[in-house]
Amino acid sequence: MLETSARLLKLLSLLQARRAWTGTELAERLEVTTRTVRNDVERLRGLGYPVETTRGPAGGYRLGAGASLPPLLLDDEEAVAVAVGLRTAAGGTVTGMEETSARALVKLQQVLPSRLRRRVEAVQASTVPAPWAGPSVDADVLTVIATACRDCEGLRFDYESHDGGSSVRDTEPHRLVHTGRRWYLVAWDLDRGDWRTFRVDRIRPRTPPGARFTPRPLPEGGDVAGHVARGGAAATWRYRARVVVRAPAERVRRKLPVPAEILPLGEDRCVFEPGSDNPLMLASYLAMLGEDFTVEGSPELVAELRAVAERFLRAI
Repeated sequence: MLETSARLLKLLSLLQARRAWTGTELAERLEVTTRTVRNDVERLRGLGYPVETTRGPAGGYRLGAGASLPPLLLDDEEAVAVAVGLRTAAGGTVTGMEETSARALVKLQQVLPSRLRRRVEAVQASTVPAPWAGPSVDADVLTVIATACRDCEGLRFDYESHDGGSSVRDTEPHRLVHTGRRWYLVAWDLDRGDWRTFRVDRIRPRTPPGARFTPRPLPEGGDVAGHVARGGAAATWRYRARVVVRAPAERVRRKLPVPAEILPLGEDRCVFEPGSDNPLMLASYLAMLGEDFTVEGSPELVAELRAVAERFLRAI
């Protein structure tokens, strides 16, 4: 039988691993009686862990939300995942998260066992993040939107379109989509009576939140990420091009900085139609693919690619 302190740690780990446990299940896992489980739960409560008791035939225990954040127990894989995630967030696209993520990462690394610290340091040493000069998202704005999505509350906001225009939108927010470079909100636009995709860096929420709503079926059978990609492809850009890439569609999809609908033309070829209001930006996106490609139907982009290629040749 485990000593009391070790048993409390194991009990806490079990409560964090699953939403709810019956007293019998916990007793079997800990190899103690249900009375001992009740006593250990009281000890955890005394240490500040908000362990709730659920009643009924399937009653038991679950870890609730308290007034302050108690220490968390993470297994090896979870600890490494959190550390790598914090490292990524420290240089991410959410304004104000960099310093907070860095502080949390320092705290975590101080308590990591040496074997796990070496794994995290190996990832950090082998990874060189590309600088991101694009727009970032305000953390408070992201929190407001995420809360409205979770609570099914209407969201009214000022929105700046890609051509610089401004409008007020009344929406039923449903999901946030992160492409690795940008954040998007998929919402039902009440004035237009249709699904719309909004870039979060262009949203300025208005308060207070709107009325509660009953969630609608999500577009494309719930494929929200696909909806964002198709929305990006259908956007009204000033310049568009048909680009045939000599690489598998899945590899190209992973490399694109913004979502796009990519159609495979075989195992090693695919096609997509990117757009932009600036041909230089469009040329830069294609250059970042690191793949051979052919441009069809866009003389402005062809001219920009030729100018960029000549500039690079002069540089060397």
